[in-house]
Amino acid sequence: MNSKEISNALLTPPAMFGWDRIKVVLVGTLILSIMMKFTWASWWVTIFIRLFFIAMMQLAVYGIVERWPKRSPRWVARWVLQIAAVAIVVPFAAALAYALTTIGDPVPWYQVQAKLDGCGQMIGAGLLFSPWIAMSALYRHINGQAQRQALSFELERSELARDALDSRLRLLQAQVEPHFLFNTLANIRELVDSGSPQASTVLVSLIAYLRAAVPNLSNAKTSLGQELELVRAYLELMHMRMPDRLQYAFHVDEAALKVPCPPMTLLTLVENAVRHGIDPSEEGGQIEVSVQLKNDRCVAQVRDTGIGLSSDQQSKGLGTGLANLRERLHLVFADQAQLSLTALEPHGFLAEINFPAQLTTSTQNFH
Repeated sequence: MNSKEISNALLTPPAMFGWDRIKVVLVGTLILSIMMKFTWASWWVTIFIRLFFIAMMQLAVYGIVERWPKRSPRWVARWVLQIAAVAIVVPFAAALAYALTTIGDPVPWYQVQAKLDGCGQMIGAGLLFSPWIAMSALYRHINGQAQRQALSFELERSELARDALDSRLRLLQAQVEPHFLFNTLANIRELVDSGSPQASTVLVSLIAYLRAAVPNLSNAKTSLGQELELVRAYLELMHMRMPDRLQYAFHVDEAALKVPCPPMTLLTLVENAVRHGIDPSEEGGQIEVSVQLKNDRCVAQVRDTGIGLSSDQQSKGLGTGLANLRERLHLVFADQAQLSLTALEPHGFLAEINFPAQLTTSTQNFH
């Protein structure tokens, strides 16, 4: 039940003749009829029927006042009206109960002193016990309403927190997308400025990449299989720009392709490896992408043999891309995901993400 359904339940009165209320009437009538049986000459079944009829009339009046009027007067609380109605109806219900159970008697019941005394005793018992039973029912109803209201508030708070989390993730995702696209376009600009004949070919590859990538960039969740397809397309694009300086390889556990992850998780690591490791190196280097399942955890690594990290880069954590990725991992997995950055010897860099592996039912093929 969501917060809206709980709010509707709070506004809707319980069933007038619900089983919970009928049980209270039956138990109360049974106890009172047994007590009267030892001092009355009437048959016990007749006593029970009369008391049950009076109690049901009170229950009906209680339910009517519970629903009408829709807005109680300002000068009196609704619960006061309900208890008053339960008490007022007792004499009329008792008289009607006696009239119905004495049909066919030669003398009207109100002309027989014993029956008149019995009716008076039932009226007295009804006026004595019924208001307390009604107050008990009101207490249980109000207590239940308070519990449902507290649950409603908690659900609303959870929904607002989830909406805020989704908004934060979308904001971070919106920051990642232009960051990646602008970096790629800057690479093409360098080719154009240098008059490289590869500029046109790289641009065609970029267009093909964007046609496949852009529809998935705004998704809240993707799979590692889809993520690896984007990584391969990106590395092919970068390899065309520097064919002699960039090599790459993949080591992927097939079972890990179904694991969901935030969009551009691996792509952010690979882009940083190219931009900060391979591209600044005259000799270039190799990038290895590894994705493995270890029990209920997924370990994704991006290793490069580029120039490695300077002391300044180590203190800043390679800038916006990885800082953004670290925050997205925290928002999605809380403290269950870790992003570690390690400098390699003699040179190079290793970025590793370790997060829970929640397998999906869909599959992705990666070659």
